[in-house]
Amino acid sequence: MNVNDLIREGESETLEFKRELNDSVYKTLSAFANTAGGILLLGVSNDGKVFGFSGDLDSLARSIRHNLGINPSIKVEEIDGKNVVTIEVSKSPVPISFKGRYYKRVGAQTVEMGWEDLQGFFLQKSGVTWDSLPSPATLEDLDEETIRKFVHMARNRLPYINENEDVESILDKLGLLEDGKITNAALLLFGKEPQRYYIQAKVRIGRFKDPVTIIDDKEIEGNLFTQVEEAMKIIMGHIGVRYEFEGELRRKEIWDYPLDALREAIINALIHRDYTDPSNVQIKIFDDFIWIWNPGELPPGIVIEDLKKETHPSKLRNPKIAQVFYYAGLIERWGTGTFKIVRLCLQNGLPEPEFSEEAGGFVVLLRKDIYTEDYLRKLGLNDRQIKAVLYVKEKGRITNKEYQELFGVSEATATRDLKELVKRGIFEKIGVTGKGTYYKLKSSKPS
Repeated sequence: MNVNDLIREGESETLEFKRELNDSVYKTLSAFANTAGGILLLGVSNDGKVFGFSGDLDSLARSIRHNLGINPSIKVEEIDGKNVVTIEVSKSPVPISFKGRYYKRVGAQTVEMGWEDLQGFFLQKSGVTWDSLPSPATLEDLDEETIRKFVHMARNRLPYINENEDVESILDKLGLLEDGKITNAALLLFGKEPQRYYIQAKVRIGRFKDPVTIIDDKEIEGNLFTQVEEAMKIIMGHIGVRYEFEGELRRKEIWDYPLDALREAIINALIHRDYTDPSNVQIKIFDDFIWIWNPGELPPGIVIEDLKKETHPSKLRNPKIAQVFYYAGLIERWGTGTFKIVRLCLQNGLPEPEFSEEAGGFVVLLRKDIYTEDYLRKLGLNDRQIKAVLYVKEKGRITNKEYQELFGVSEATATRDLKELVKRGIFEKIGVTGKGTYYKLKSSKPS
C-alpha cells in the first residue's frame, strides 16, 4: 500500500499522520510497539494534507533508536515533489517507553498508560499471570469453611487431597502458595473479604426497564464462589419461570433463560476478567435480554467466531482461578464454556447468544425467547412460517430446500415465505445464493 492509499484510509489504531518531528512522534511509535504495531507517516498533517519532511533519514533512525531502543522500517516516498516518510513499527515483545513513560493506542488516539494499565501490561509481557502473584493478604484472611467445601466438591478430581488436611497443605497442593504467601487466586477464591484488598473484585447487577431507567441495583462482594451463587439468586429474582407437568406429580421449571447458560456466563466473566482493571463485572437485566460484561478483551489469537466452536484454543488470563473452578466441577474442559452457552440457548429455543468486545472488555448477551407460538400468531404469520420459526429454534437453521420438504410447497412459495420472515426481522439470511445459503433467527427483536 503506497502513501496515497494510506492517506485515503485515514488515521486508525494502526495508522497515524504527523506533520513534523517532535515528541508526539516518539509517543506514537512507543504506543504502536506496545499495542499492535502500526505505521506513522511523517510529513502529513492529521487532516491528510502533505507538507513533506526534509530531515536526514539516518539521523531520524538514530534518534528513534536512541529514544525508544527500536529499529523500525523507514522508507521515503515522493508525493507532489515532497518527501513523506513511512515509519513502520512491529508489536514489541518487551515494553517500550519514551522518557520513562509508557503509551498505548486506544482507537486512533495515543494515551499514556495508568498504573492499572502498566501492571497488567508488564504481567502480560513477562508471561506471569496476576492470579499467581503473592497477595497482600495472609492465611488468616481466608475462610476455612469455604476451603473445606471446595475440597468436598473436588473430591472426584482431586483424590490426593484429604478433606482433613490443614489449610496450608491444601493450598500448597493446589499451587496457591508462592514463597509461603497466599496468591491473589487464593484470596479471591477463598477470602473472607477479598474486597478489603481488591475493591474492583465485585459484581454489579442492575435491573433496567430501559437504558436509563433502573429498577434495582445491587453490588455483590465476597469470594468468587459466593459471587456466582449470589448473582444467580438476584438474576432469578428478575426473570420469569413457568411450569410444565411431566406425568401426574412431577413439575418441570422452565425459566426465561437456561440457568446453566447463565451460570456459565457468570463464571466465564469472573474467571477471564482482567483483575488489574479497576472496573467491576457488570450484569444488566432488561425485559428481553441480559448483558454480561467483564473487563479484559479476548487474548491475542482468539476471535469471536472461535467462541462458537465446540473446541478452540484456551488462553487463560487467570489459570489458577480457572483450575480451581474446574476441580470443583463448575466448569468442564477449558475452551468449551462459550460453546456450552450457545448450545444451551439453542436447545432451549432461544436466539444464539451474542459475543462481542466493548469498552475494553468482553460481552455475553443472552436474548429471551420471544418467539412463542402465540406471539408469532399475533404477528400475522401463516402456519408454515410459525412452524418454520419453531423448527429453527430447535435446529438452529433452515434452508429453502428444507422448507419445501417440510411443508410440501414449491420453491417459489418457500422463497416468498422466507423473504417475508427476513423482512419482518425474524429470520436472517446467511449467504447470497447456492447450497451454502440458510436462514437463522435474527438476534434483534422483530418489527
